[in-house]
Amino acid sequence: MGELIINHELCNMCERCVSACPFQALEISSDLLQVTDECVLCGACVEECPEGALKITSRVEGREGWDTESWNGVMVFVEQIFHTDQKNTIHPVVFELIGKGAELADVRGVELTAVVMGDKLKGAIETLKGYPLDRICCLRDKSLRNFRSDSWSAALAELIEERKPEIFLCGATSLGRALFPRIAAHLHAGLTADCTGLRIDPEEGLLEQTRPAFGGNIMAEIVCPEHRPQMATVRPNVLESRESSEKREVETIDFSPSQEALSSSLEVLDEYFEVGQDEDLSEADVVIAGGMGVGSEKGFDLIREVAESVDAAVGASRAAVDAGWIEYHHQVGQTGRTVQPRLYIACGISGAVQHLVGMQSADKVIAINTDPGAPIFESSDLGLVGDLHRILPRLKERLR
Repeated sequence: MGELIINHELCNMCERCVSACPFQALEISSDLLQVTDECVLCGACVEECPEGALKITSRVEGREGWDTESWNGVMVFVEQIFHTDQKNTIHPVVFELIGKGAELADVRGVELTAVVMGDKLKGAIETLKGYPLDRICCLRDKSLRNFRSDSWSAALAELIEERKPEIFLCGATSLGRALFPRIAAHLHAGLTADCTGLRIDPEEGLLEQTRPAFGGNIMAEIVCPEHRPQMATVRPNVLESRESSEKREVETIDFSPSQEALSSSLEVLDEYFEVGQDEDLSEADVVIAGGMGVGSEKGFDLIREVAESVDAAVGASRAAVDAGWIEYHHQVGQTGRTVQPRLYIACGISGAVQHLVGMQSADKVIAINTDPGAPIFESSDLGLVGDLHRILPRLKERLR
């Protein structure tokens, strides 16, 4: 989606770029510097050139010369949770995005728009009127009753082409992870997935997007200077949720996608709703989680007994899930759920960075581990060095 441009008038044929290229993608031919097909646009030659004769440019078919100045405003996608009684509710991550979106919009001096789509939107619209929005944009059609990634992404792409928001945000939920990459592909825009932080760069006015990288070992700061909109999905429970206030009048507009966009190659044959499954881990006030130190599948019975005594949710590390001791929907961490409880009790969890990413927003953390040097203690408010199989039964009796 880009190319290496050589300004032959500036090039003095010093060949420093040729030596700097790790892929041997530059060569001298016919007394001119040439680029071969081996170039991967790593930029090593650009940094080495003393004359500034090399430059990497973005080139997107049908998008020559992006006018980024014509794009303005912050847009938040409103995901709804569908229920068997047809009374849909707004996903909790949306209220986190609205809070952050309002902050970003204030810094940029632009408007904040919420986008809601489906066939029945009245309840969602009334709820959204209690939040600091400048506008609610509705995509209302019977064909949007069920989520279909192809038609939903095409419809939203048409909306974005018309409204031109500079920033577009969505929750990093199952739906968001399926929807936003398709929209980015439609628009030839960039997308940063699973963000844990967002801010506006005071110098350039760009959206700085923070996300874990290299297995959670570093936090990457990503910007998208050339293409619009700047798109990001945000992990639930990592931002502060905006509370509802007194409802007010908010401009509500309808957008009608083309029939071509609404057409889908997918057919929904039936719907299944999970009812009565284990507690919602993401919404729990107290989470008691177990790791490899639990020892076995039976060890989680003890975790569950203690959790029941305080109406807590049961969590787990990835290692415990991979061992088959507990189901995946209990997993906390980079590849599992992100939780934000008032109290998080980590039992037999070593404290790998990948796990900490999922529970670092807890108000208080208590760790139980036999290893006094376990990394989990560095992220805990209280640490108990000891055998969880002896400590948890005593805790259970005290709680009774």
